[in-house]
Amino acid sequence: MTLTPVGIDIAKNVMQLHYIDQETGEIVNKPVKRAQLLEHFANRAPCLIGMEACGGAHHWARELSKIGHQVKLLPAEFVKAFNIRNKNDAADARAIWFAVQQPSKPVAIKTEMQQAMLALHRARQQLVEFRTMQINGLRGMLAEFGEVMGRKRAGMVSAIADVLARVAERLPAVLIDTLREQWNRIQQLDEAIGGIERRMRAWKKDDSAVKAISEIPGVGLLTATATVAMMGDAKAFKSGREFAAWLGLVPRQTGSGGKTNLHGISKRGDAYLRTLLIHGARSVMMNARDPGPWAQQLKKRRCWNVVIVALANKMARTIWAVLAHDRPYQRGYVSAKPA
Repeated sequence: MTLTPVGIDIAKNVMQLHYIDQETGEIVNKPVKRAQLLEHFANRAPCLIGMEACGGAHHWARELSKIGHQVKLLPAEFVKAFNIRNKNDAADARAIWFAVQQPSKPVAIKTEMQQAMLALHRARQQLVEFRTMQINGLRGMLAEFGEVMGRKRAGMVSAIADVLARVAERLPAVLIDTLREQWNRIQQLDEAIGGIERRMRAWKKDDSAVKAISEIPGVGLLTATATVAMMGDAKAFKSGREFAAWLGLVPRQTGSGGKTNLHGISKRGDAYLRTLLIHGARSVMMNARDPGPWAQQLKKRRCWNVVIVALANKMARTIWAVLAHDRPYQRGYVSAKPA
């Protein structure tokens, strides 16, 4: 059965639709209110619906899939190539209609649980950034009065009580009260971040995929939960290399006249997950007793940062293999090519 392509430009209140009526051949480009979108598609024949992977897209993709339609979420940069001349809702819907008919890899539609886990990651990231701002602000204010704190946060935690007691003898009370309030705020942020991490650990206990990839060296709680939530179905990727390329951990290529040049990593895909994998790889190289012969040999031939990114790439491929083939992680496993 041929599905009717439909492009939807989603928004807060009004959705713009673009499609060609199969019966009359009329080009339809009209707005539909948010509350009437599902009703509009409820009695229609199954359609191939395209939407940009933006805020609210996963919710609408799940709802439209429930009533029998096939939904493809498209990266915004892929849709942008089909937007000609002016940019408005009607032009965006038309561009999505063109893009959904092209062969491309759609963004995986996430479940509510996966979206909830990503929301926890975003909330935690905001709290960590705000905590860093508060710590740096407190450190700077104390430095203005001759109290230089250690660079590491653990040293500051152990010394802050003595420092505040010492400066309280010579500084105005209004400033001391403000410094104490800021330190209390930092401790409250620690508790909030710890609460989010406890919820992540609870999900880890109930999710077999998160537990499976947590056995991989360098894959901790944050990396495991973020990867499973962001990846969706591992089998949507043909290989581990495709998954690593999706994360932007492969070289960027330029070429002409049959000659291909390799540059630094492409940095496409989600920067947060890529950062977690690179930090995990750095932790393995710095703290592991035996990073493995592959990493040791690479370290002799390449610079430090290249080794770290290469190991992050290998970790991404290993994660894909564990999830796509549904097998436990085995250290030293070597895949055998079929005869």
